[in-house]
Amino acid sequence: MLKKTDFYIDGKWVPPYERNDFPIINPSSEEAFATISLGSKRDLDDAVIASKNAFTNWSVVGHEERLIFLRKLLSVYEDRTQEMAEAISSEMGAPIKLAINAQTGVGASHIKAFIKALESFKFEHKLRVDTPDEYIIREPIGVCGLITPWNWPMNQVTLKVIPAVAVGCTVVLKPSEMAPISSILFAEMMHEAGFPNGVFNLVNGYGPTVGEAMSSHPDIDMMSFTGSTRAGIAVTKGAADTVKRVSLELGGKGANIIFSDCDVEKAVERGVRHCFNNTGQSCNAPTRMLIQRDVYETAIEIAKETAEKTEVNQPNLMGNHIGPLVSEVQFEKVQALIDAGIKEGAKLVAGGLGRPEGFNKGYFVRPTVFADVNNDMQIAREEIFGPVLSMIPFDKEEDAIRISNDTSYGLADYVQSGDNERTQRVARQLRAGMVEVNGTPRAPGSPFGGYKQSGNGREGGIEGFEEFLETKAVSGWNSIS
Repeated sequence: MLKKTDFYIDGKWVPPYERNDFPIINPSSEEAFATISLGSKRDLDDAVIASKNAFTNWSVVGHEERLIFLRKLLSVYEDRTQEMAEAISSEMGAPIKLAINAQTGVGASHIKAFIKALESFKFEHKLRVDTPDEYIIREPIGVCGLITPWNWPMNQVTLKVIPAVAVGCTVVLKPSEMAPISSILFAEMMHEAGFPNGVFNLVNGYGPTVGEAMSSHPDIDMMSFTGSTRAGIAVTKGAADTVKRVSLELGGKGANIIFSDCDVEKAVERGVRHCFNNTGQSCNAPTRMLIQRDVYETAIEIAKETAEKTEVNQPNLMGNHIGPLVSEVQFEKVQALIDAGIKEGAKLVAGGLGRPEGFNKGYFVRPTVFADVNNDMQIAREEIFGPVLSMIPFDKEEDAIRISNDTSYGLADYVQSGDNERTQRVARQLRAGMVEVNGTPRAPGSPFGGYKQSGNGREGGIEGFEEFLETKAVSGWNSIS
């Protein structure tokens, strides 16, 4: 049993003021494999003080020097890839192949992309050629409170911590209490990379305690949160009294529009696998599959076959299978929504209620496909966060666009068509922060974020830096009195 009850504050591992042990459950066994401590406002206050004190010096360090720290961190991170993958697999159930290649790999990819972006980023420049006396300076915003989720731990930690410290901010990180071990390991890496004391701090805790205290803390200048829309609203309300900047990356209910002029078999199979990836626990998952009616029945058969071929297995085994959901709470939520889909009259094509055959413990679920869904059903409107696909037929292009946009979310949508003009035309009309066309992945450094209740702000690349910067306009820069 791992014991990781200390917090990383001001360059040291320190015990909490009050002991409040919390077990970390391996979702495949339903048994605890580690213990952390849940912090209090006093623990957070210490971390904020350390961060505030460190900001004075770190904010004026040149970005070439900060690049040295980031390159060292990348080296440490890559050296400890296996260790990180095993931590993620144990805490949230990602199969080890996915944990190595995607869960851990995406962290390294983000660090590399931010290093590349920082090498050419301009913090100061003239407003315009015709305004030589007007100067623009972009400065670090200050102490940043970062709250990250359990579903893609290192994806979100690196998307927040790296750009913040890269531009001169200092940070306090509160990872999800359900999957904190990877973030504790990341703190060890930051220490090994030699970042000055107080630049990076970590305090574990519940959202309603430590998270709420972060949002309302007068000495935290910005909050960056990734998680549910409900919790994002709470963070925003908590931050309102101090008028701090809030960046949110929230839920999604992505539409995957499949026109009949594409390779339907390839598009449907790809869409089902993408929906089921990470056991469906991705905010950008294409969970609503919209299929043009003349290929709808064919698409149902392909989706059914793909779902039935999707293997569910233990996360410690190498392979392309999916693992368990993260927790009992998530398991029960997914079961309730599958039940709701059945009761609402959707056609159950594959999967359904209960665990897969051969599993009597662990939070494993059956890869599930519903057909004949309409966009008013609960399974079409709520973010399920499990391997559950809803298939919806449409007739015309404008119908597909209307159905896609008929959601409170707007994170990621997908378009499949053999007509390039159509894909571009549809992409322009979709109310989403990201649109993926014909399975083309987004490039490293591409901005990640959404419209509507999927949040505000963008993470990744240049846009990721700008979230953590203030803009100062100085007139008379070259004037002589």
